[in-house]
Amino acid sequence: MEMNEIVDIVSGLDGVLVVIPGEGSGSPELAWGDAFFYYAPDGVMPERTQPYGTIVTKNYPDDAESRLDGPDRFRVNINVGRDRAPQIVDESANPADPDVFVSHPLYGAAGWVSVVNPAESTSEQAISLLRDAHEAAQARDSRRAGSA
Repeated sequence: MEMNEIVDIVSGLDGVLVVIPGEGSGSPELAWGDAFFYYAPDGVMPERTQPYGTIVTKNYPDDAESRLDGPDRFRVNINVGRDRAPQIVDESANPADPDVFVSHPLYGAAGWVSVVNPAESTSEQAISLLRDAHEAAQARDSRRAGSA
């Protein structure tokens, strides 16, 4: 599965905002070309909300375990929650292994899972998890709106 396929599928979800920073976006150059998924039915990037999913296309200074500096490598990151994450990850896998879910190298303790180059073993589950994360973000937004 290619990055653009994932972005296209997520873009079709109700109330989603997909942000792909580039030159002139005001985002740091390091983030250019990566994708960030938010629940934002008004189309405005939330100021106090983290994305529920991301796709990164390169190593970050504090995050190189997935070895994204190789050609055609990207990593899908999904907030699935602390309770669900252990059920999804393969504890024996290396964060650089393609097509296997691992605990996110930096945010695993917060309930994030990752997969480098999702393919036959993980692509359907990755899409399903992104949909679930979107629904959870939508539910959080509804709860916040109800308590405001």
